[in-house]
Amino acid sequence: MFLNSLSGRFLMLTVVFVMLAEVLIFLPSIARFREDYLLLRLERAQIASLALLATDEMISEDLERELLSNAGVFNVVLRRDEMRQLVLSSPLPSPVHATYDLRAASPLDLIRDALDVLRKRENRVIRVIGNPVQAAGLLIEVTIETAPLRANMIEYALRILALSAIISAVTAILLFVAVRVLLVAPIRRLVGHMTAYAEAPEDARRIIEPSGGVTEVREAEQALRSLQTQLTGALRQKERLAQLGGAVAKVSHDLRNILTTATLFADRMERSNDPAVARAAPKLVGSLSRAVNLCESTLAFGRAEEPAPRLERLFLRLLVAEVIESEQLASREGELTFITDVAPGLTIRADSEQLFRVLSNLVRNARQAIEATGRPGTIEIGGGEDEETWWIRVGDTGPGLPEKAREHLFTAFQGGARKGGFGLGLAISAELIRGHGGRLDLVRTDEDGTEFIIRLPKAAAVLEVAAQ
Repeated sequence: MFLNSLSGRFLMLTVVFVMLAEVLIFLPSIARFREDYLLLRLERAQIASLALLATDEMISEDLERELLSNAGVFNVVLRRDEMRQLVLSSPLPSPVHATYDLRAASPLDLIRDALDVLRKRENRVIRVIGNPVQAAGLLIEVTIETAPLRANMIEYALRILALSAIISAVTAILLFVAVRVLLVAPIRRLVGHMTAYAEAPEDARRIIEPSGGVTEVREAEQALRSLQTQLTGALRQKERLAQLGGAVAKVSHDLRNILTTATLFADRMERSNDPAVARAAPKLVGSLSRAVNLCESTLAFGRAEEPAPRLERLFLRLLVAEVIESEQLASREGELTFITDVAPGLTIRADSEQLFRVLSNLVRNARQAIEATGRPGTIEIGGGEDEETWWIRVGDTGPGLPEKAREHLFTAFQGGARKGGFGLGLAISAELIRGHGGRLDLVRTDEDGTEFIIRLPKAAAVLEVAAQ
């Protein structure tokens, strides 16, 4: 409906407020009209009195009645001094109902008296007192009927109301057109942009270009542009992630077959007579098994979520030693020092494969950060427990994380700390720890190094929920 639209409601409000303004103007106008009407009667009465004075008060009754009739009054009293009064009089049709002194009437008094005349329909006789024109005496007093006064006031009021209606209509139409041009049209254009963008949010060409001339509309367009830009970027990233998931699934399928074959050869290496090969074969088999398991779970972010952790009791020191041994093989000898600060008997409840991945990601990031400096460094892994949690600290003496990496530390494809990195390692690690009901937090990062802490809950209820 029209009245439910912004234009319709604004039109109705315009008419209401314009009429209210006209009412506020109407009341003083009616009061002023009544005052002018009465002053005109006083002036005519004064002229009639002066005519009587010019003839030395020698006029006929017929002339006196004509003078009073022309003045529109019944009686005239002109007080020129304290000793002398000039009087024109005729019979009154009824007693004097009220006396009004225009010499000291306030605006509110005039408005009240004017409304009183309009409200009362019966014809009454009133006395009016005022100052003579040109200071021709002390005061002038007349008696008149209210019927002619009321009739003239009603006629004047109707003209005022008709004029007010015309002014209201013209003003409302002009404001209606102005609102449609200045406000409604830009809002409709904004809605049109939103509708067009909703049809294809991935299309960057549909992002709105702010063009509004009204400040508020332009601010709304700028806010919408920012929102659309962020949403389009998020949708594109989501599409890339979906494509990555498909690609990872295909690579994982083929890689699993390759790794399965490599595992068979590694099994044969365990039967080698070379002691070094026999010692290395179990570790090679373990690494290949982890790679196969990783391929079978289609890696992180290749699917919508990581599999639920399979919780079991494990010795943290043995797991840390296995992580360090893997990273020592990848590091150059003499450049890195690994320190382990975990009690030999400390056991925790976690998924060994997932926790191995988390620690490997953290230690690998630390190793690569130190190697990038070209200077020797230290990586320390510590572990412990309190009443509610098990905790694991991973710290290094590297150069610290850059500012960009800190802003999106645990966000995929945005938290990369080195050139060529995709920022997946920390995002995967944080997701795996959340799956355990725990948290992965950055403790510090500065020129002296970086330190992360993993907290895993001991509460059985939390662990069970996380494992579901």
